[in-house]
Amino acid sequence: MKRIPVKTGSPYDVCIGRGLLDECGPLLRERFRADGRKADAPCRAALISDTNVFPLYGARVRASLEKAGFSVVSYAFEAGEASKNLKTYGSILRFLAAEHLSRSDVIVALGGGVTGDMAGFAAATFLRGIPFLQIPTSLLAMVDSSVGGKTAVDLPEGKNLVGAFHQPCLVVCDPDVLKTLPEAVLKDGSAEVIKYGMLGNETFFDELERTPIREQAENVIETCVAMKRDVVEADEFDTGERRKLNLGHSFGHAIEKCSEFGISHGLAVAAGMAIITKAAVAKGFCEAGALPRLLSLLEKHGLPTDTDFSAARLAEAALSDKKFSGGRIHLIVPEKVGRCRILPVPASELADWLKAGGVL
Repeated sequence: MKRIPVKTGSPYDVCIGRGLLDECGPLLRERFRADGRKADAPCRAALISDTNVFPLYGARVRASLEKAGFSVVSYAFEAGEASKNLKTYGSILRFLAAEHLSRSDVIVALGGGVTGDMAGFAAATFLRGIPFLQIPTSLLAMVDSSVGGKTAVDLPEGKNLVGAFHQPCLVVCDPDVLKTLPEAVLKDGSAEVIKYGMLGNETFFDELERTPIREQAENVIETCVAMKRDVVEADEFDTGERRKLNLGHSFGHAIEKCSEFGISHGLAVAAGMAIITKAAVAKGFCEAGALPRLLSLLEKHGLPTDTDFSAARLAEAALSDKKFSGGRIHLIVPEKVGRCRILPVPASELADWLKAGGVL
């Protein structure tokens, strides 16, 4: 097992290893002991999952938690981005209230990014904050969304517009669960993995060019988590360098919104990353050689490199992005493979950037 410590205001470990799904209970109890809780102290665990993941892994997680002394209640919501809304969030809160959870209890998020966001936001706000354990079951959640403490739900007006920073007390990643991951969902995570190489690690990008992500899952998870850990520790509340993790996301979120979330997050981010890199090359910010390498790697993993939505429509959708403030949006602009910069861009110039990126 690999442990990666994350030293935020509320520090925690990310545990990575095959078979850890069955060890989540003891690992959580160990964390509680480290926090000064008595080993035999009663504690309830609210297991929050979705209708896809819970039938696969819910019983195993429940058994591990109960073996470690936790009393478990569970709630599964309808799987999919369409459930990441205030209605589902409210239903989770009412479930927690009906089960009389207290601040000495814990929420366990079992699933992908949507589940982590929903359960994490509920943990951040129920009783003004209770602990939660992240057990990510998708590649995207393992390498990105389960680490860093961002929790949120969507509004019809835009993605992740309602949320809070709330660090997990522990993250448990079991690469074995990726074996049941549908190819389409694996693609979503692959986009975020490629993002990390493009953002700040050319050596890692080289490895991705040589070896498919599925064939080096543990190395991929460890590398991405360590990179995100470093960024989050330096900028926990996303006011500076952490913004770079949004490479491809400003245009990607706009694509998601224009598709009414019919296009998944990873596919949208892949297209957004390709568009911003094309624009950066066209405007002289980025080395020309970076573009064909990025496009080739995205295509190798079956990811899109463009969009059918118009520049005008995407620019309008981007104005609802949470990174938009003071009449500007902070675009993350590649300079070469492994290096990006933060560039504040006026709203009036967004359509021009999109057009420079090949969007009509």
